[in-house]
Amino acid sequence: MVDITRFHYGEVYFVVPDFAMSAGTIFCMSGNKIYMDYSSSLGPIDPQVWNGTQYVPALGYLDKVEELLEKAKTGNLTNAEFLILQNQDLAMLSRYEQAKQLTITLLKKWLVEFKFTDWTIHETDPVKKGQPVAQAEKEARAEEIAKQLGDNHYWHSHGRMIGISTLRDLLRLKIEDYSKDPVLQPLIRSYNDLITEYIAKNNFPFFLHSRNYF
Repeated sequence: MVDITRFHYGEVYFVVPDFAMSAGTIFCMSGNKIYMDYSSSLGPIDPQVWNGTQYVPALGYLDKVEELLEKAKTGNLTNAEFLILQNQDLAMLSRYEQAKQLTITLLKKWLVEFKFTDWTIHETDPVKKGQPVAQAEKEARAEEIAKQLGDNHYWHSHGRMIGISTLRDLLRLKIEDYSKDPVLQPLIRSYNDLITEYIAKNNFPFFLHSRNYF
């Protein structure tokens, strides 16, 4: 989706009137700008992988296996936990790990290539303020953001709502806040209300509004 969008548009802005979770958060990170207001949210990133029966959170599985391995190292593993660990599918665990690394790789690539395009001068770091931003610094920040969004030890829930203040203060991610914009905010709200009511009325599982179709 990112490649297709970027084929047609040199600049891409994401507007989040309510929320964009999981893969929606990852998609937003491929934009040049992200517009949100005080009630908007993004969410943690935890790859959902198919285990043969249903989609499950990859990081949850990896964390639990790591916990059991640590208990085994210290000799505190119970017999029941040993059976659980013994029955793990190593190929599946490898797939979960690959999904986790893919998420970090994509976020790192897209943030550096698109979101950080205009980040050329340090603006907030008191030590570096006014100095040019190096490519390596962009890559380091992108990897840090990707790991923070994927830290389920911190967020605790895949459905955790992450608002503007957290995105700015904790992740130090630049967000365009239209909360008090007297023109933009009512326009976005009215458009979003119209679209969501139309989707609900027609019971659409998804809907795409383009310049060629409504």
